[in-house]
Amino acid sequence: MSDEPRGLAKVSWTDPETGVRKHFVLTEGSTITIGRSQNNEICIREQHVSRQHSVISYQYGVFMISDLGSANGTFVNDQRITEPFPLADGDVIRLYVPVINFSAVVTEEDEATARATGTFIMPPDQSQRPRLIITTGPQEGYEIPLPQDVVRIGRATATATWEIGLQDPSVSRPHAKIEKLDGLWYVTDLGSSNGTLLNETPLTTTQQLVDGHVLTMGQTKLLFRMGKA
Repeated sequence: MSDEPRGLAKVSWTDPETGVRKHFVLTEGSTITIGRSQNNEICIREQHVSRQHSVISYQYGVFMISDLGSANGTFVNDQRITEPFPLADGDVIRLYVPVINFSAVVTEEDEATARATGTFIMPPDQSQRPRLIITTGPQEGYEIPLPQDVVRIGRATATATWEIGLQDPSVSRPHAKIEKLDGLWYVTDLGSSNGTLLNETPLTTTQQLVDGHVLTMGQTKLLFRMGKA
């Protein structure tokens, strides 16, 4: 039992359809997405929530929340976030209307309940192929598996030779490259006109990608996910 991951944080919210209070327990390295679409770990079917609204991921020793280009924004303690925001115990996350509570206190009962109900979130399986989820842009909602260890991304054209084509005129031809090196995944901008953002920070050198990172190319946001879909 000692080798099993421990719960480090808990997120709680009330399902707007049923009124039932729900809880997820997060472990080191885990990621959860939040949105109206059913493929999110936290699915909130409420009209103000975007299909892919926001993501909470473990980065640099803390849980960070990022907005995924949602229509109505993500708020922490009533302040709209425009870049990844570190969460602290007691923070209140608001998706315009729905409220999610973040707690850094996880009891043994919380862990036991989460394990029994399938809401104990483990780190992703690093042996699985990663995928990109387009959260904003002309292809919003698309999920694109990375089929090989070097993948170039660029604007979709009739003569494109890159592996992933984005139907976004503000994306360069090509724009960026994602590759696997020594078991880790990295992203590099390929001299694009409008640049590549990693978690809202301009990419000037090759950087490592981890589960939950958000890439911006032109008007398109892409969520990097490891593990099974």
